Amino acid sequence: MNKLKNRRSKGFTLVEIMIVVLIIGILLAIAVPNFIRARETSRTKSCVANLRQIDAAKEQWAMDNKASNGDAVTGTLWPDYIKKAPECPSGGTYTVNVIGTDPTCSIGGSHSL
Repeated sequence: MNKLKNRRSKGFTLVEIMIVVLIIGILLAIAVPNFIRARETSRTKSCVANLRQIDAAKEQWAMDNKASNGDAVTGTLWPDYIKKAPECPSGGTYTVNVIGTDPTCSIGGSHSL
């Protein structure tokens, strides 16, 4: 009886280790997709915020230069109206477009004002 008790207290059985690995696998299967979705949502919101900032700077430029709808932005928006050129968190590029239209992101998708 004493030998059996000592042998049991030395470590974990294979079944116990397999159960722990299974539980960790299930938790990862739940957590990883949620993490990826949250990261994409964050990138999208950041891109939309950048587009709004570009649009506000473009409208300010239009008021300062008495430009109307359809006119192209001929000056620079940064650093005159925005301190630093915004960078797309997904690696896309921003297009300012003409006055009266929304700026766009090359990534596309749900990135819109």
